[in-house]
Amino acid sequence: MRPPLVISIQSQVVMGHVGNSAAVFPLLAAGLEVAAVPTVVFSNTPDYPTLRGRAMPADFFAELLQGLWERGLPERADVLLTGYIGSVEVARLVADFAARAKAANPRLRCFCDPVMGDDGPGLYVPEAIAGVLKDGLLPLADYASPNPFEIGWLTGQPIRDLTDLSRAARALRMAPGGHLIATGCVLADTAPGMLESVIVGPGGISRHPVPRLPVAMAGTGDLFAALVVAGLARGRPLAQSVEFAQVQTSCALARAAELGTKEVVLSDPRFRAALLTL
Repeated sequence: MRPPLVISIQSQVVMGHVGNSAAVFPLLAAGLEVAAVPTVVFSNTPDYPTLRGRAMPADFFAELLQGLWERGLPERADVLLTGYIGSVEVARLVADFAARAKAANPRLRCFCDPVMGDDGPGLYVPEAIAGVLKDGLLPLADYASPNPFEIGWLTGQPIRDLTDLSRAARALRMAPGGHLIATGCVLADTAPGMLESVIVGPGGISRHPVPRLPVAMAGTGDLFAALVVAGLARGRPLAQSVEFAQVQTSCALARAAELGTKEVVLSDPRFRAALLTL
């Protein structure tokens, strides 16, 4: 019996762990097949003095997606994971691919991490890309993992409490039965020193707090999304998958802080061992 297959469409860097460079290793280590499609290829993240590389040309990217169809991957995939997209042309191609894949494979679950911005830098993709995420990808998403800034931008509603999150989940217009996983939340009643992931879905709301680490690193959200997908693809319930992802993302962040790096670290033995338990 073949292991579950994840198609992961997001950024790739030569050095460091963001996008597919953060997602592929934990997905493989959890015993999944992965078809990784880059939306951009950069030398590193923008946190360094120089940045080389570029967004994938739309015609070349379209050829890669066509290759997936020719190998029959959308028809047998279990999860489609989407992340950072670097051009509006590629964003439209991703949305079209997701729609076609879900039509061809009704059991395919779409997990959209709408990487657009954060409280500090604000919106760091062009509004045209954010618009495609809002109107093209999120309506197909069975799961979405935006942070509070991204939720606020997508819905026009600031996120202060659970009532705001409930309203926002409806405003996002996700796929029927979809689950919003609001990440990195500090709500009005969040306990001091804690950070929450809040799941909003047809079954109600659940809150999942973890200690807040005094670090902020590139790749955190990409790793978290991949770990949630790993849990789901291995048959874990959503809440359990989210809590597993929180613990292991915190482990990767803590190790990175110990080493003084700018990005999450995936080589910690405890992190690697945990992936084998899924």
